[in-house]
Amino acid sequence: MIEQEANFDGLVGPTHNYAGLSWGNVASNRHAKSMSHPREAALQGLSKMKALADMGLVQGVLAPQARPDTDTLRRLGFAGTDAQVLDSAFREAPHLLAACSSASAMWTANAATVSPGADTLDGRVHFTPANLVNKFHRSIEHEVTGRILRSVFADEAHFCHHQALPAHDDFGDEGAANHTRLHNEQGHGLELFVYGRRAHQPGAPAPRRFPARQTLEASRAVARLHGLSECKTVFIQQNPAVIDQGVFHNDVIAVGNGNVLFYHRQAFLDTQGMQAEVRRKLPDTELHFIEVKNDEVPVADAVKSYLFNTQLVTLKPGHMALIAPTECAGTPSVNAYLERLLAMNTPIREVRFMDVKQSMQNGGGPACLRLRVAMNRAQLNAVNPACLMNDRLYGRLTDWVQRHYRDRLHPNDLRDPALLEESRAALDELTQILELGSVYPFQR
Repeated sequence: MIEQEANFDGLVGPTHNYAGLSWGNVASNRHAKSMSHPREAALQGLSKMKALADMGLVQGVLAPQARPDTDTLRRLGFAGTDAQVLDSAFREAPHLLAACSSASAMWTANAATVSPGADTLDGRVHFTPANLVNKFHRSIEHEVTGRILRSVFADEAHFCHHQALPAHDDFGDEGAANHTRLHNEQGHGLELFVYGRRAHQPGAPAPRRFPARQTLEASRAVARLHGLSECKTVFIQQNPAVIDQGVFHNDVIAVGNGNVLFYHRQAFLDTQGMQAEVRRKLPDTELHFIEVKNDEVPVADAVKSYLFNTQLVTLKPGHMALIAPTECAGTPSVNAYLERLLAMNTPIREVRFMDVKQSMQNGGGPACLRLRVAMNRAQLNAVNPACLMNDRLYGRLTDWVQRHYRDRLHPNDLRDPALLEESRAALDELTQILELGSVYPFQR
């Protein structure tokens, strides 16, 4: 059956702040300890969602995590009332308070890996929440992420949900940020899993400066869970040298959609081998490998602008658009390249710029903010309709943000017990708007 791709964006949480928690993410480290603007960040995200829905795309909403996570702080030995837990954590281990207050779940490209029913053995859409073990502040997300996904995609006749992989570095899994899917007009697909290192082959190529967050072993495990045959998968190693330049996920250096793979020449360890395998496993397809050379756009400019962390979406057959952050227009090499790209004979026919500055300053562009879910009509009809963007939901969520979110937030504000109460009140109301049920620990 014909599939339609939906984008599910993460709502920015009320505790959006710049704590510099992500070693290897250049933007995150650059803006550490700066003042953030949670209300502006959430409104920017909602504006992007509404814009894509207005383009005729299926656009969904995924709820944020409940933060600060006082349950995790208690597991780490901080005791007493919530206010006492926050205060003692701030005084004794402020980095732990920051980690347990992160709004990083907004980047739903890391929420899970998703395989559409056209690829899986049982014909259902499969979801595996990412364990995100490389970063403590993200490793505490997957349980609630799984509950949220089960509430949005609840019909077991159409959707299959798996547990996150075992929480060990050998199986470090970063979700869809290291996974994409190509397909032809008939819907025959090929899933590309990109990994940074082989955990069980210590001598194999690996980065030396920054961590390789995704392992081959994790990617293969997810493929097995999803029932993907060998002819439906390609496992590609990311170039270790480019990881060491701040490309912490593959979606910072490559993006795919339909019959197009748009990437930097330094993205992969064996580009020719990748192309050959993709052509062999996706025959009778007019593939477009759009490769950007370093003298056109240096890696540093690609990382600064998030040229490849754009969303590549199909607006009509043969007509794709790049949803790019405004930073692309403001980076001379990138802006010049995009002008040339539109003159090339490829399916990418337009670029639409979006202001997601609050997310960009913490290291996440348009593609980080969304999780792609390809579904046929029956599966789409089985999605929780309260989570699908339309004029009414946009108005309700905009009002909700205006009433509940602070205008500005400094990392030192995370100790304020009022922030915890404000966040819980906001999320309790949100679960009613999105009809999610009791997905948060404070509700259970």
